[in-house]
Amino acid sequence: MSNETKDATEMDLSRRNLLKLVVAGLLAGVAAPLFPYLSSTYAAATGTGRKKVLIVYYSRSGNTREIANQIHKSVGGDFFEIQVVKPYPEDYEEVKKIAMQEQQSGFKPALKTKVENFWSYDVIFVGTPIWWGTIAAPVKSFLSEYDFSGKTIVPFTTHGGSGLGRSVADISKLCPNSILLDGIAIWGRNVKTAQNEVSEWLQKKSRNNAFFNP
Repeated sequence: MSNETKDATEMDLSRRNLLKLVVAGLLAGVAAPLFPYLSSTYAAATGTGRKKVLIVYYSRSGNTREIANQIHKSVGGDFFEIQVVKPYPEDYEEVKKIAMQEQQSGFKPALKTKVENFWSYDVIFVGTPIWWGTIAAPVKSFLSEYDFSGKTIVPFTTHGGSGLGRSVADISKLCPNSILLDGIAIWGRNVKTAQNEVSEWLQKKSRNNAFFNP
């Protein structure tokens, strides 16, 4: 048997094994949690390698943290919370005033911690509350501190009626050489029951090989 024929046969067997895993997962009703492992199997069969995932978020009220946890539950990867040196006030009305001032002035607050080996990540989920129609200032600080060239950014937001707002456009301005995928926006009041919506969004991305395979 020639090397070319042997390689083709092995590839065919790998695809058959992958299909068996997918069907088994669907029949068992556990397809969503299998996506990271299926992608890893596919990567091993094709030699493409699995992309390294980082989930980054800023959350003052806990809403965006909840969605970040739901994403992490489905796709795995590393987890990083953006924290500011000077915390925002507890009073929401005060936060609104400060957020407006920050947006008007372009102020970017100092951050407490940094991501180690940021260069090693391929896909970065970026989570933010929507403040005055766009990303929160701490997220602007984070996006400005790292080189996102060639990296895939997947935005997710929590909001009170603005949806994604101008977040995608503003992320694009801050990271012009990145690959920016379609994001998801979750109402703040619905975060506790958003797992199905988040899972469906992730499944769609996984079917398009957006997160795990080139």
